[in-house]
Amino acid sequence: MTSHNVNTNGFYGEFGGAYVPEILYKTVEDLRKQYLGIIQSEAFQQEYHALLRDYVGRPSPLYLARRMSERYGCRLYLKREDLNHTGAHKINNAIGQVLLAKKLGKTRIIAETGAGQHGVATATVCALMNLPCRVYMGATDVARQHVNVERMRMLGAEVFPVESGNRTLKDATNEAIRDWCCHPADTFYVIGSTVGPHPYPDMVARLQSVISTEIRQQLREKEGRDYPDYLMACVGGGSNAAGTIYHYLDDERVHIVLGEAGGLGIESGQTAATIHCGTLGIIHGARTLVMQTEDGQITEPYSISAGLDYPGIGPLHAHLARSGRATVMAINDDEALRAAFELTRLEGIIPALESAHALAMLPKMQFRPSDVVVLTVSGRGDKDLDTYLSHQKG
Repeated sequence: MTSHNVNTNGFYGEFGGAYVPEILYKTVEDLRKQYLGIIQSEAFQQEYHALLRDYVGRPSPLYLARRMSERYGCRLYLKREDLNHTGAHKINNAIGQVLLAKKLGKTRIIAETGAGQHGVATATVCALMNLPCRVYMGATDVARQHVNVERMRMLGAEVFPVESGNRTLKDATNEAIRDWCCHPADTFYVIGSTVGPHPYPDMVARLQSVISTEIRQQLREKEGRDYPDYLMACVGGGSNAAGTIYHYLDDERVHIVLGEAGGLGIESGQTAATIHCGTLGIIHGARTLVMQTEDGQITEPYSISAGLDYPGIGPLHAHLARSGRATVMAINDDEALRAAFELTRLEGIIPALESAHALAMLPKMQFRPSDVVVLTVSGRGDKDLDTYLSHQKG
């Protein structure tokens, strides 16, 4: 059976690898040689899981959404990553990477952030572990996610607004990589998603796989079996989706359905639907699908959701889409907004705009009443309240 996981060279099918400037080669290579040994060690696992339990509040609940189940004709469970400390799945990865950085002797942390959730998570862990932290964030996102910016500053992180390009996530990532090139010896770059050069996509997926580990256990308790019929998640860079599906990648009984940001529509030129609109290219150190012109210039993505506003996609998800293992839907802004208000009114849960892109796939599905569906609510919606209020409909 073909495995959909990463191979020894850091590739998922034709996607992945490590394409880095020479100055970073040694840093990335050292990380590749050491990451598995460290994160699989008993000492690391004990410290990591103790923090996930006592600090983050895991396991996150698997909640049977009765009214939504009735509406969509299935047994719909929501994996409540929004209930984690800091309000999203990002903390799972941040704790793991900062612990790893300390074990590698790094003394300074940098990160990029779009919606601000990864920035907040990294700033939180740096405060906890007494490390200096600089977060790069596009100036557009600084304006639309000002509450998260203030949280990061309160936690002691320096927030660096990036004025280049579209002033969003891609540009923040570019700036973080420049910083890393200037300080490779003492700095650890905490990447927030399953993107970047190998081993980052695999490392982030492994750290987030606590989500699918818990899903297995929780389904066993609630349904008497450890797998669902459908797994659903939103995908930008792809970390919450990777964590949701990690232990089910090669389980053909499970349908994987991912929602990317359609923006104003995939034909509109105002979209972040990389799997639908992208072609093979290299972005931020990995070979993957990229939104680009014919001569390889990155085209500016657009989404109402700052966390999905990225012109690439993690190599794992590019591979799952191209191989047919995953179904990927492009969800437009208006569909995501409608889904967010629906969940809020039916279940009393205000989701992040990113998660709303997963919820918006539900009306497009054809379920049987016996189908067990697990959908990951990757984050909570307080950071998006300004956007929701400006689109409020009754």
